[in-house]
Amino acid sequence: MSEVKRIATRESYGNALAKLGAEHENLIVLDADLAAATKTGIFKKAFPDRHIDCGIAEANMAGIAAGLSTCGFVPFMSTFAMFAAGRAYEQVRNSIGYPHLNVKIGATHAGISVGEDGATHQCNEDIALMRAIPGMVVINPCDDVEAKAAVEAAYQWEGPVYMRFGRLAVPVINDEASYKFELGKGVVLREGSDCTIIATGLCVSESLDAAEVLAKEGIDAQVINIHTIKPLDEELVIAAAQKTGRVFTVEEHSIIGGLGAAVAEVLSEKCPTRLTRIGINDVFGESGPAKELIHKYGLDSEGIAAKILKEMK
Repeated sequence: MSEVKRIATRESYGNALAKLGAEHENLIVLDADLAAATKTGIFKKAFPDRHIDCGIAEANMAGIAAGLSTCGFVPFMSTFAMFAAGRAYEQVRNSIGYPHLNVKIGATHAGISVGEDGATHQCNEDIALMRAIPGMVVINPCDDVEAKAAVEAAYQWEGPVYMRFGRLAVPVINDEASYKFELGKGVVLREGSDCTIIATGLCVSESLDAAEVLAKEGIDAQVINIHTIKPLDEELVIAAAQKTGRVFTVEEHSIIGGLGAAVAEVLSEKCPTRLTRIGINDVFGESGPAKELIHKYGLDSEGIAAKILKEMK
């Protein structure tokens, strides 16, 4: 069997920007002294006149992006998730979100898979922060194909968009020739009747593998990929809950305020269903190899399957 292709979604982000830059002259990219890490350097090499390095000044970058958006440009401001959602939160909220400006935020190095950089850089709270901003679209793609499609969808969308990308290379599970990205619509990747696993980001491929493990234990799990956390595909979430009667959410993010919270809000109001949130349990991360951290925090296929098995049995 051939090796599964693995690509970091931050790489996909850089490649997508370069492709879109060739098609749209009003696309402009900003970064905060991290062009190599965020992969915006790919765009910079192709279009140096449309790339602005704002230095280590993320709040200032948000203000510049806001201003450019009022002049006909579509700015993509890029930095680590910790700085985009954390350090520049006030400027993103007040200068971009409040006036509902057409600014796109490319936040790379999200979650504990940042690895050795440790807790200060492992942002497990960014989805919670961004989905609380009125009018902000929040996207967390699962692989290379979906990430590139998400960047294009963000360009086409009129208004602020937050996109979450990872540092770690993840399996490519979608077929580029047939994949269609639809903002606000989840994707059923596996049918099942006993329970539903709703996953996002790098946890999608791990959840698919977990479903195979569960099948050997006699549990038929449905797997849904939610790439757009806001607006959430409420119709699909409710339909899945009604179908299986048992829901699990899986995310490389705090269980507070992220995908699990979004699903819980919908189900509690519209379709009361037993729900278990699998993610980071109200703790900070730690320094270590990315794959070892994912395993330790139970976000690999082994950990996901074990948690579901325990709850289902």
